[in-house]
Amino acid sequence: MEVSREIDDKERMEEEEEETKRIQPWNKHITIRGLVASLLIGIMYSVIVMKLNLTTGLVPNLNVSAALLAFVFIRTWTKLLHKAGFVTTPFTRQENTIIQTCAVACYSIAVGGGFGSYLLGLNKKTYEEVGVDTEGNSAGSYKEPGIGWMTGFLFVTSFVGLLALVPLRKIMIIDYKLTYPSGTATAVLINGFHTPKGDKMARKQVVGFAKFFTGSFAWAFFQWFFSGSGKCGFTYFPTFGLKAYANTFYFDFSMTYIGAGMICSHLVNLSLLAGAVLSYGVMWPLIGDRKGHWFPASLSESSMKSLNGYKVFISIALILGDGLYNFLKITFFTARNIYTTSRKNPKTNPDENNQPLDNLQRNEVFLRESIPFWVAATGYVIFSVVSIIIIPFMFPELKWYFVLVAYVIAPCLGFCNAYGAGLTDMNMAYNYGKVALFVLAAMSGKENGVVAGLVGCGLIKSIVSISSDLMHDFKTGHLTLTSPRSMLVSQAIGTAIGCVVAPLTFFLFYKAFDVGNPDGEYKAPYAIIYRNMAILGVEGFSALPHHCLQLCYGFFAFAMMANLVRDTSSTQIGKWIPLPMAMAVPFLVGAYFAIDMCMGSLCVFIWHKLNKQKANLMVPAVASGLICGDGLWILPSSILALAGVSPPICMNFLPTKN
Repeated sequence: MEVSREIDDKERMEEEEEETKRIQPWNKHITIRGLVASLLIGIMYSVIVMKLNLTTGLVPNLNVSAALLAFVFIRTWTKLLHKAGFVTTPFTRQENTIIQTCAVACYSIAVGGGFGSYLLGLNKKTYEEVGVDTEGNSAGSYKEPGIGWMTGFLFVTSFVGLLALVPLRKIMIIDYKLTYPSGTATAVLINGFHTPKGDKMARKQVVGFAKFFTGSFAWAFFQWFFSGSGKCGFTYFPTFGLKAYANTFYFDFSMTYIGAGMICSHLVNLSLLAGAVLSYGVMWPLIGDRKGHWFPASLSESSMKSLNGYKVFISIALILGDGLYNFLKITFFTARNIYTTSRKNPKTNPDENNQPLDNLQRNEVFLRESIPFWVAATGYVIFSVVSIIIIPFMFPELKWYFVLVAYVIAPCLGFCNAYGAGLTDMNMAYNYGKVALFVLAAMSGKENGVVAGLVGCGLIKSIVSISSDLMHDFKTGHLTLTSPRSMLVSQAIGTAIGCVVAPLTFFLFYKAFDVGNPDGEYKAPYAIIYRNMAILGVEGFSALPHHCLQLCYGFFAFAMMANLVRDTSSTQIGKWIPLPMAMAVPFLVGAYFAIDMCMGSLCVFIWHKLNKQKANLMVPAVASGLICGDGLWILPSSILALAGVSPPICMNFLPTKN
């Protein structure tokens, strides 16, 4: 076994050495067919993640899946051309990397653009749902979604993050040798595809993807016929009985959530289930019984002064507790690691020349075509000035000097986040955004605080998140011998496409479905959470319903302690401690999607027990097929809804009459 592994490693190193010699210039890595594939994958995944954003707000990491789809698209295309008698250029790992980078940059705008959180929190429906009489929710503090201003906002905020950390790429990737686990995993997959053995592996994955993609799409199409108007169809199947269904405990046959559950870890899925049982199984029925004592019986359940207030603010307490703990932890590890590395003085490390040959080859390619500092600095200044001028025109509530300060401190925040992500694979951009939200909401006052806080949150979050994502991509490029210049250009192209595609995708949902309805499928839970965070920043704890503050203190402390116990205890104990951030989602959304994701986790668990090797190979492909097939059906179903075509049958379930 060891001899075989040594032979494989030797073959791989020889392949990489040969490839290093024949690597084409950076501009040859970006091809027309690659851009077309990136556009198609980016659009498909933008639809999928937009659905997840507007239903649960929980989006799994799809980088590996995007790399697989890139391979599927180009290999299928080249084979079809070969059969037709045309000659095509070879499909290299560099082109595969570029397609993955461009596609991920595109759909990342849909993930982090605020369509399910801070931007949607500005709309009139969320403003009214919080309550027009709520202190801090000042009259007129809303802005209806629009394709024009949303696209403009994304363009002026997204490109700054691309240039913030470009000068530090050598320090992060080569000097500090940060791992960026997601970027490394994607590179390992791509490198595996482009070997003789990898080609056989890829064929199996492609076949598996195609089977489950077709089955998932066909199942979604079949379900549509029974989904009439109202709560109809398999989505509302009372799997565990009508009483459990009333408390959101049912299996809704969503292939998207099952696929997401297969990608997410067992701990994430079990944490979701634990949060669902604690909230909808125990707490909300008990608090609901206090109607007339803790809150007026005359209020509707959706009021912030009623049961919905407890759901929202306890979710916020869990999210903030988990975010604060991880922020402090990442800051500590980052500072300690930087100090330790600086003591070692990596630039003069005597072992530098003793690195493995493949590492030296990767470093040589990574440094061969540098990105001049003046290009990054000039671009950052130009984009910042444009943003400082335009954003206050879009949102007069956010003063220009707040935007200026944001762009001055953004590179420092981006470095901290990117360094922490390199160590732990945790992107803490949302936590930086939440800090900005509270600070700006408090500083801007009652009249302007909510809007200023939400927009400022998006501003900081966008810069910090995109700069961290770029470092992940640089790590992938470093391991696949892809030029940093081509990576940066493909990221910029993907970001530009995403700034156009994401608003269009959002409006596809916004016009076709009832987005923001707390009783509907597209609840958009984070929109109301973020708006209430801004109100908390303006008004403090006066916005909370009766006894809610004490419960929030308890859950905030629980989130901190749960993380501390998991990090300090043994693996045997720590693996059973739930993740507070994951627990918070079903507190507001319900239990149904947690059951779906646990079904995905159960499938993976059984598969690993039966055939671990095959499961490791096929789980990403099967999960991607389930997600993409179900997600692709959203496009025709949305078009049918916009055209006024309704499903012909309403399948509903009612109790038997006595």
